[in-house]
Amino acid sequence: MATFAHWTAIALYLATAAVAALSLKPHIRPNKVLLLALLAGAVALHGCSLVTTLADPSGYRFDLLAMLSLVAWTVNLLILILAIRNPLQLLILVLAPVGALTEFVSGHPWGAAAVRHQLSAGLAVHALLSICAYSLLTIATLQAIYLHYVNQQLHNHNPGLITRRLPPLQTMESLLFGLITFGQLLLTASLVTGFLFVDDLFAQHLVHKTALSILAWLLYSILLWGHWRLGWRGNTAVRWALSAFAALLLAYFGSKLVLEVILQRG
Repeated sequence: MATFAHWTAIALYLATAAVAALSLKPHIRPNKVLLLALLAGAVALHGCSLVTTLADPSGYRFDLLAMLSLVAWTVNLLILILAIRNPLQLLILVLAPVGALTEFVSGHPWGAAAVRHQLSAGLAVHALLSICAYSLLTIATLQAIYLHYVNQQLHNHNPGLITRRLPPLQTMESLLFGLITFGQLLLTASLVTGFLFVDDLFAQHLVHKTALSILAWLLYSILLWGHWRLGWRGNTAVRWALSAFAALLLAYFGSKLVLEVILQRG
């Protein structure tokens, strides 16, 4: 079953990319139902394959190939949800092959030989949620920076070729807040599972990471509230997104720097 899901997911991702490419050609009417059906099938089977990729009786995989597959699956799932109401054929054309590639390499013999970590199920779920939340919010940050660039180009009446071929600015902004919302949900789940399954935050030197992660969560919450209630967008949204991500970046890498470099030398 795992092998079937693995190869069928790859085939469906490639078929999705082919349909997306055809839908972008002039004088061809996009078949949105077929496109979304293929992508939904690819995402569903990719998810089934991921279960066996990430966990088996010998332990859990946290290597680069497995994590790339997990992030690609998460992003394609989000794109599938957003594409129901928005024209995202170009993004699907880019991201569906990424899903196929990451699913392929995660099943490569390199991946099969990856180190398996022996963790409790709770800690494994916490780790996977943390990695996925951080990766998705990283993509959201890149999207925010790109939107700022597009706004500047449009303000200067100088749109580039890539800008002209992407969906409308409002759709790209919807994608940004979709990424942040989904990433915030994963970050929330990560924090909750951390409090539930990490025995002693102080004894395990995780208090810095936890405090900064909570700060990032609060900043993202304010941004989402400001967007939905006050209509924040444009540069205001970009500034809040970058501030929240800076806190998250410090949580994941800054605390590690303090614990492993600065305190060790002190």
